[in-house]
Amino acid sequence: MNKAYAKIVTALFLNVTFSSCQSVKQYANKNNFNNANEAIAVNLKPIWVHDALVSKNDFYRKVNLFTPILYKNSVLVANAIDGLASYDKNSKFLNWKVILKYGIEASGTVVNDALFVGGLDGIMYSINAESGQINWKFDTKAEITSQPLVYNGIVYFLNGASSLFSLEAQTGRQVWVYSRQETTAKMTIRGGSRPTFKNGIIYSGFSDGSIVAINATTGTPQWEVSLNKNGRFKDIDATPVLDEENIFINSYDDKLYCLSQDNGSIIWKYPTGGATAPLITGNKLILSTSTGSVVSLNKKTGDVNWKKTNIMGMSTEPLLVGGSVIYGESQGSLKAIDLLTGADQAAFDPGKGVMSKPSADGNSLYFISGEANVYQVDLVPQTKGMIPYLVN
Repeated sequence: MNKAYAKIVTALFLNVTFSSCQSVKQYANKNNFNNANEAIAVNLKPIWVHDALVSKNDFYRKVNLFTPILYKNSVLVANAIDGLASYDKNSKFLNWKVILKYGIEASGTVVNDALFVGGLDGIMYSINAESGQINWKFDTKAEITSQPLVYNGIVYFLNGASSLFSLEAQTGRQVWVYSRQETTAKMTIRGGSRPTFKNGIIYSGFSDGSIVAINATTGTPQWEVSLNKNGRFKDIDATPVLDEENIFINSYDDKLYCLSQDNGSIIWKYPTGGATAPLITGNKLILSTSTGSVVSLNKKTGDVNWKKTNIMGMSTEPLLVGGSVIYGESQGSLKAIDLLTGADQAAFDPGKGVMSKPSADGNSLYFISGEANVYQVDLVPQTKGMIPYLVN
């Protein structure tokens, strides 16, 4: 912790960043600049940091993947060692903490003041997000490493045994469970796909390399497609992302696929996949790959717009804030790059890397570092003069 605090103090005094121009006219308008033709430089300014651990972890390093959840004036965050906590967003003071023996790895979902989150103890929890009181628990008998989906009063989630559960959000009562029989002896990547809902259908990836469309009411499969048949790791741990007609799904040791929502037929594919969901923005897909790159693709064709390869380790799922793509590096910094070009804009190094996708409240970013420290870092735009040719 001393090193982390030292870095923040240094950054606050020196405000050391590197920056470049953002070429998004709408971002300039949104931030009330006098002229939308002005180029915008950004800084990543640290605001506060808090140790999320109850006691120091002297054992092997845990994987802290939890994406902070912004709830009212609080930040909800968990670590993979000892549990879940709520912090005041402005003061960083602790509101409440729930101790869980094996911690929490995947992020949660808040609906109607209830936080739904799965633990490494195999239990799905419903927790009052205001007080930290546990509403109900459901034991799945296998650790949960995927984020739940809550839709229309039902909680959908995968556990580590490739079972997809449907529970009543109010009571925790099981509605149905869909289980896949493991047909391979190959090792799998840690993690799990967060289900996606559309028009009465649940779409989810599985560790055997398949994506399945399931009736959300009955749990009956509608179709399934086996995508990754040859990779070292067959996992499809990424969340399926849907637009009007298609599904975009990342396979860790395989490819990024664009599929038909009707039957799962392949429309196009990009040769490098990953473990996280791609980001859709306009006609673009932004994805983090398992080979250590961040790529912008044409959503319709899969053609490459730009590719960034100087990643320290692997990058987290990307987040869009204004004209900046934000991601963490597993062995490096929190990074901001330009949406249109992929050019570097700013970086903040918390120490020990970043493996959790950041969340945003306006220009304020929240994330947990590899050392289980919770950070608020603000993306601060600064005008840098007129560059007329950057107008959209």
